[in-house]
Amino acid sequence: MKNVFLGLILIGFTFQVNAQAVELPETLISVNYKYLDAVALDHVPNRVKKLEEEVLNYKNVEQSKLYDDKHDTYTVSFYVPEGKIVAAYDIHGKIIRTIEKYNNVRLPLAVMQSISKRFPNWGIVEDVYLIKYHYNEDNLKQEYKVKIKNNNKLLTVKTNEKGEFI
Repeated sequence: MKNVFLGLILIGFTFQVNAQAVELPETLISVNYKYLDAVALDHVPNRVKKLEEEVLNYKNVEQSKLYDDKHDTYTVSFYVPEGKIVAAYDIHGKIIRTIEKYNNVRLPLAVMQSISKRFPNWGIVEDVYLIKYHYNEDNLKQEYKVKIKNNNKLLTVKTNEKGEFI
């Protein structure tokens, strides 16, 4: 009887010892998950990612002053020396659309190969990377405007992110 009683006490203590609280990592639920998914690209330079993070992390401070009842949106502009983003938000802070422009970014390999194949002996002088996002569309519209030079001739060409000429 003594051993049974002692065994029950030991079993009782083991149940209490194994009961531990597991703390889960903090979860972030964003109304801008579509924008986050759309801009999660591999070939995007870090400076572009930084500015896009600013758009995602924008807190709707004093949105009532910026809110336009006519279009049910308000527009916020984000600037850095290398580029800018103009983002339209709804009253709840959801990103409706963005227009992004960056100067002299590193071109994707597909774009560089496409230009060098079509225009041999031409050198890249400068480029502009344009991105357009709208929450109703499944993907981003990306465009590269590249200025190329051969001797005294200058030419501007447009391609998408795959190197296809527009």
